[in-house]
Amino acid sequence: MICISVTPESRNFAKVDILNAAAQSDLVELCLDRLIKTPDIGDLISGFDTPILVSCRRPEDGGQFKGTEAERIQLLKQAIIAEPAYIELDLETAKQIPRFGKTKRVISYTSLKKPLSQVDDIFDEMAEAKADVIKFTWPTPTLQTAWPLLAAISQKRDIPVVGLGLGAAGITFSLLGVKYGSPWIYAALEKGMEAFEGQPTVAELNEVFHYPKISAKTRFIGVAGLGVAERRTIEVFNKASQQLGLDYVCLPLVINDFKQVHKMLGILKIRSLVVSPRMGEFILPLAEHLEESSEKTGYGDLQLNQPDGWHAYDTVRRSAIKSLEATLEKKSPGSNSAFQRKNILVLGQSGLTKAVVHSLTQQGAVVSVTSQNDKAAQGIARAFDVRYVPFANLYDTLADVVVQTDPELKLGHSKEELNPSYLRETMTVMDISQLPESTELMREADNRGCESVCVDDVYRRQLSQIFKAITSAEIPDEVFETRSEYTR
Repeated sequence: MICISVTPESRNFAKVDILNAAAQSDLVELCLDRLIKTPDIGDLISGFDTPILVSCRRPEDGGQFKGTEAERIQLLKQAIIAEPAYIELDLETAKQIPRFGKTKRVISYTSLKKPLSQVDDIFDEMAEAKADVIKFTWPTPTLQTAWPLLAAISQKRDIPVVGLGLGAAGITFSLLGVKYGSPWIYAALEKGMEAFEGQPTVAELNEVFHYPKISAKTRFIGVAGLGVAERRTIEVFNKASQQLGLDYVCLPLVINDFKQVHKMLGILKIRSLVVSPRMGEFILPLAEHLEESSEKTGYGDLQLNQPDGWHAYDTVRRSAIKSLEATLEKKSPGSNSAFQRKNILVLGQSGLTKAVVHSLTQQGAVVSVTSQNDKAAQGIARAFDVRYVPFANLYDTLADVVVQTDPELKLGHSKEELNPSYLRETMTVMDISQLPESTELMREADNRGCESVCVDDVYRRQLSQIFKAITSAEIPDEVFETRSEYTR
């Protein structure tokens, strides 16, 4: 179930807020703590088919009630008499308010500053307070901070558990909550009405994360990160799985410490992890087995858990080289090798840079590498036996092809920026630094008459590789044709 919270200030508009939320949710939480005047709660919640949960939180629990504690407790007692489907009570308040009628008790524990490390003792106290549902709320900026919540809901318990993760990893908790049987998860009605930064909307849960598909048998595909690029990957994979009738759903993972990641993924039964090019270098050491190119370059953007352990693969490099090859063949049809004797300048200093340099040398290209970080570029050149070009000498260097792999490199006229005047109409340009988005460099290349490698083609090839490696199925072409507002 989806629960949408409404926090009206006016009694006159409270019913309108409930009506709007009820149209898109299975449960509406009516928060009383912002109402300026004492409401007639029975009147507010009457006439709705959608169940209502009533709450009135203390400031230390994230509420905005400005009256005394005695007044707050009295308001909650009045709410129970109105017989909503649920009443939310913090543990201390629950001990002062007895059960009444058919209203179910949601006993909550909130910590706005840090996560709770041990939850079992709290469970016992909540059970003694006659909880029908147990709710936890605390900050979840990363997978690690969300882990106690995830562990709590992934275990079978006598009393059902719901959780509200405040922060980026909150969506991770919500989707796992669906899989493990939480009675409901929380969502915002629409953009601009989020209860906290990063809270997904109902539309986003449906269009991007496909939460209605999730069941106890669903297999999650881990996607590291929650930026626009990662959301686009999630959207494509989820749409493809749905269209093909596959029981896969992507799970976003906000990771800042990789030490325990594979252990956590094992507990959550996640057997695949997709990472962005920016993270491909840092997460690689987690894999026990590397394909040859990853071993040489220290870069991999896909990890799969096989019977003998985690294996790392490099998919962006393969996709980029294939797209570049196709573009060069169009430019010079009939040649035996699109790369033979081509002067290719690679911009960057990352693991992705190394992967591209390595692959191009294998194809017979004449490769040069440069970066604002001359020392890093010099190290790459030495490692792969290619030409090193000091960044200051870039404009004296001729190239047939320019490949940009550095997301930090900007266009401009300062000594640490790439002057767009370097581009010539005889050049072929490819920028894979910010997949799946086109970049200022690519727009400048188009304006100057360069042959451009289509970024979308690179991205489609990459996602198709990854999806097939995980599911053994092909992504239908039409899946790529549309994007929701949440992935633009």
